[in-house]
Amino acid sequence: MSADDLKANSKEKYAPNLLSLYRNTIIPAMKEKFGYTNDLAAPKLIKIVVNMGIKEATTDAKITEKAAEELAIITGQKAKICRSRKAISNFKLKPGVPIGCCVTMRRYRMYEFLERLIAIAIPRIRDFRGLSPHSFDGRGSYNFGLLEQNIFPELEADKISKILGMNITIHTSAKSDKEAKELLTLLGFPFRK
Repeated sequence: MSADDLKANSKEKYAPNLLSLYRNTIIPAMKEKFGYTNDLAAPKLIKIVVNMGIKEATTDAKITEKAAEELAIITGQKAKICRSRKAISNFKLKPGVPIGCCVTMRRYRMYEFLERLIAIAIPRIRDFRGLSPHSFDGRGSYNFGLLEQNIFPELEADKISKILGMNITIHTSAKSDKEAKELLTLLGFPFRK
């Protein structure tokens, strides 16, 4: 067995469950439904971006650092602190002030985060009736918001200092909203009927 074969086997061995599901069942289902002739023509996930905007950060910079730590725990990747670019007097904003944080996930981390989001976090939302099927942007990306970060079990409820919401954007290679919705439905997204 060559080194390349060992490397390929080790990648498959540690691949996230959602990625294996995508490769084994979702690609054939998408090919059958939309008539793709090649596996690579089927839409796939490109990246997931998680943003947290913090309006109180203009007065206290420690809130942003705490939010970045919590976002890093949730996603498993270090969060980037976003700073303001220009001054806006109505918002009491000066240039260079931290106003939020974001994380961009790709490859295995993206699939692991999505699996935890679908299987664990979304079912913990209070009075959940499903995600809106109308939040696609026309180019295959889906966008939705969460009101609380404490739905993720990685965070300890005692250590959360402030309840913050987040915006999650899922970028796919789909050409239309119909293809993107079918891909996310097959991945297990609970859309509202």
